[in-house]
Amino acid sequence: MFDIGFSELILIGVVALVVVGPKRLPVATRTIGALLGRAQRYVNDVKSDIQRQVDLEELRKVQNQVKAVGEQIQSGVQNVEKEVSGVTSDLSASVGPGLTGGTGDVWEGFGEDAAKPALERRGLHINAPEPSWSEQAEQRRIRERLRNRLRKRFMQKRPRDE
Repeated sequence: MFDIGFSELILIGVVALVVVGPKRLPVATRTIGALLGRAQRYVNDVKSDIQRQVDLEELRKVQNQVKAVGEQIQSGVQNVEKEVSGVTSDLSASVGPGLTGGTGDVWEGFGEDAAKPALERRGLHINAPEPSWSEQAEQRRIRERLRNRLRKRFMQKRPRDE
């Protein structure tokens, strides 16, 4: 750190012994050691604060990127939904209500696909069945455990690089 050799330390000790005196030398060295310790702790605290701020900035950047990607995906899904609704309306308009079979009767079952409800989003899946209360509780517990782990991880003091 300071590039001080053993002979230089002995020289400093002898000079301190002569200047301070043998009675006050132990008190002076203890005081100097305490002051150096405080200074070192202060520097380490400043380093950890700076590192924490850098980590938060990186997390904010990643969060903004994820939001941007999510918005792009959402706009893409909306475009696809518009196209699908446009195609289904065009098909229903072109087919018309009076389509008849060979016997002159209206063909039964035609247009049932068009009568299906629009796509619903439940959780991560589209048109997924509604989860039971036990599945919902299990998913809630998993999410809470994950949140707690992430909180612990980001709240812990990170090991210092020395």
